[in-house]
Amino acid sequence: MLFAGDAAIGDAATDKLAIVVEEWLINVLEHGGAATNSRIVLRLQRLERTIRITISDAGGYFDPRGIEYKGPNMVRGGGAGLALINAWSQIVAYTRRAGRNRLVLEMPAP
Repeated sequence: MLFAGDAAIGDAATDKLAIVVEEWLINVLEHGGAATNSRIVLRLQRLERTIRITISDAGGYFDPRGIEYKGPNMVRGGGAGLALINAWSQIVAYTRRAGRNRLVLEMPAP
């Protein structure tokens, strides 16, 4: 991951960042309902002691703040993604404007 190397965040933070981004993107693709040709925009920033992740997508309205993790889905599998995202990052902001979701997450950076 080029960003992680440039931001010098170390292996542990790089692994967590990759999982947080991957889990969110999988949720957008599997559950968002956006057109197959729609664009997902990902922006990563290194702040002083924080990694900021901003993701914008054209899926259906989904505000993840306050979602309660109820355990894995034993029928279809999965279900732990939001728990990992909440454990390793903080939701800073969520907005929906012009048919797009915009989520801002922050993670500690060493």
